[in-house]
Amino acid sequence: MITESYGGNVMANCPKCGAEGTLRKSWKMAGRPDKAGKRMQLEIGLFDCANCKKSFRVVLSKQKI
Repeated sequence: MITESYGGNVMANCPKCGAEGTLRKSWKMAGRPDKAGKRMQLEIGLFDCANCKKSFRVVLSKQKI
């Protein structure tokens, strides 16, 4: 879903219209534990679509903590 990730600029495609969105903000959160009890740290980005003006979320990264 993420099309570019370099130089601090992250772009993602809108799930409704397919146009590029711009990153509004990002944050990290801990996900639910798996069967072994390990948790995932997710970095989530909130994007705004330039075409249809909708906002959407994209998981930017996952790592076990």
